Amino acid sequence: MKIIADLQIHSRYARATSKDITIDNLEKWAKIKGLDLIGTGDFQHPLWRKEIDEKLIEDDNGILRTKGGFPFLWQTEISLMFSDNGRRAVHLLVFVPNRKIADEFTKYLLGKGRIDYDGRPIFGITCEDFVKDLKNIDDKIEIIPAHCMTPWFGIFGSKSGFNSLKDCFKSQTEKIYAIESGMSANPEMLWRFQEFIDGKINIVSFSDMHSFWPWRIGREATVFEIPELSYENIIKAIRTGVGLKGTIETPPEYGKYHYDGHRNCNFSSSYEETKKLNGICPICKKPLIIGVDYRVEEIAKEQKGFKPKNAKEFYSFIPLHELISILYETPMASKKSWAIYNNMIEKFGNELNILMNVSKEEFVKKETDENLTELILKSRDGKIKVKPGYDGEYGKVLIGEREKQGKLI
Repeated sequence: MKIIADLQIHSRYARATSKDITIDNLEKWAKIKGLDLIGTGDFQHPLWRKEIDEKLIEDDNGILRTKGGFPFLWQTEISLMFSDNGRRAVHLLVFVPNRKIADEFTKYLLGKGRIDYDGRPIFGITCEDFVKDLKNIDDKIEIIPAHCMTPWFGIFGSKSGFNSLKDCFKSQTEKIYAIESGMSANPEMLWRFQEFIDGKINIVSFSDMHSFWPWRIGREATVFEIPELSYENIIKAIRTGVGLKGTIETPPEYGKYHYDGHRNCNFSSSYEETKKLNGICPICKKPLIIGVDYRVEEIAKEQKGFKPKNAKEFYSFIPLHELISILYETPMASKKSWAIYNNMIEKFGNELNILMNVSKEEFVKKETDENLTELILKSRDGKIKVKPGYDGEYGKVLIGEREKQGKLI
């Protein structure tokens, strides 16, 4: 049974999220995207939990389902900020097996602070203590470092991260089985780290969705091949790698922190260039915001191109709405973009099918625009060049001699 899952979702009660995020909308857009399973997001938040309880029914396998049968997994994201040889800030994904454990987890958080002010609450707990406490509640709880390379909140981030899992989780390291790559990194980059060279850690990828629009939900996802859909089978695949077939990624250069730089100075630089500059911006003479590309080189133990024995396949492409916006130079939310997008969905079923599977012959047969077909196929084959993002600025797709970027408005 093939399952494409996006298990890093946020509710409308998290910061910087769409007010239109509802269970009904999540189901609708997950189907349009081509997802088979999504996370609930923010299940400890009292108002969102009320909506979960009203809209979703839990089956005997720990899967929550809508009235229409679409499946959700108990999932949230927690921000830990603490002192450990300096300021540390790490975002962790948490999955729980059922409603009972969700209640126990929520009770645990209430003993540490407030949970009603943000869907992704902040606690002053070390990662080591957090894992120890959760495993004392139930060993079936899964904890995964989220968007591992982002500068401020990734476990390996340049601003407050660690150089290894052991540095962060200490005595609880062996209870971490996977790391989430996030938009800023892909498996090829992470394979060079000691944890992956040793083959002990698996890689998953999810969207960190703050809006249900199809250019956000499922932009990154994980592919499973399991006997049946259950919490146990999903977690077993994450822990062992058996049944974890691979990940769906956006090109890491498209992320907001790939290169080093200063957005306000309109300056960015590669790892090699930053080294020559001694990390100082030539415009304002202040330290550059160090991006993912540089940070990978700091941590890596192997050369580029290294592939561990337990490496999984990964797919890399740009979301369809963004390709449409880039090609036709129209905002993603414009009537023109929506008309083209909806027409493609009507013809081919869902977005991931279009991006991953539809052949050139099928595109031609159903009279798809030749230029859009070419762009989709180039994206699928990794032939689209991207000017790397930096310091909060998304990367830009290069078409011919022009730079283009999908626009939200």
